[in-house]
Amino acid sequence: MKFKLSIKKTFFSLAILIFMGCEDSNSSYSNNTIIDNLNHSDLPGGFSRFYEEYTDVYISGDYVVVESKGIPNHPSPYWGTSHPNYQNPHSGMIINPNIITEQNFKFYIPLIPSISSNISSTPLGPIGVSISGVPLFNQYAGPNNQPLDSEIPSFDIYDGHPQQAGQYHYHLEPKYLTANDSSTMLIGFSLDGYPIYGPKEQSTNQYPSNLDELNGHTHATNEYNDGTYHYHATADSPYLIGGFKGNYGSLNGGGYFTN
Repeated sequence: MKFKLSIKKTFFSLAILIFMGCEDSNSSYSNNTIIDNLNHSDLPGGFSRFYEEYTDVYISGDYVVVESKGIPNHPSPYWGTSHPNYQNPHSGMIINPNIITEQNFKFYIPLIPSISSNISSTPLGPIGVSISGVPLFNQYAGPNNQPLDSEIPSFDIYDGHPQQAGQYHYHLEPKYLTANDSSTMLIGFSLDGYPIYGPKEQSTNQYPSNLDELNGHTHATNEYNDGTYHYHATADSPYLIGGFKGNYGSLNGGGYFTN
């Protein structure tokens, strides 16, 4: 599938409450076009890094909206054996019974992120979106915020899997993205508007040593020369983000799926 990027500006109010919830693609996986190549200067910072083939990204009022079908830009056993992008399970993998299913996501992400007076816990379900349009989930398994250990054996080689509704997602570093680009790359955004990077720093190619309890810290990056708070993927829990540092937007007006 391929979406055509359009920069739209509409003005309306959006509720920001988040409630609990954990097509076939024949595109060339090695030739993803990033929006950055298309001179869409209205998009702030790293939002120009989303893959045009898999996302439609535009400004709507006080939000950047990322529309996506949520399907991965790589092979997986979870496509099903009849799908052209099916991949055999890796050694030791315990496949869950779910199949990747096309979704209709609209991530409403603050255009200008702001630090909240209180850190908010992340819900089960999408807490952000990768630059390929695949949702990012938190460090817990549903339905009762269980440790993720029981689900990790079901992850495919790129550390993703689908939940019951067929919603493919990553709880951990999206390995297909970082393996094909860099472990320092921008991998996506949290719903609070702050970027999420790979496990290493862009400036040093080293693992950061000063992350806070949410997996974040503040400094300049390639996408934000003046500096910004941002999260890093880590090998240990919370893996991506440990909570919303900022005031968060919503998904599809506030609806969430469970793991």
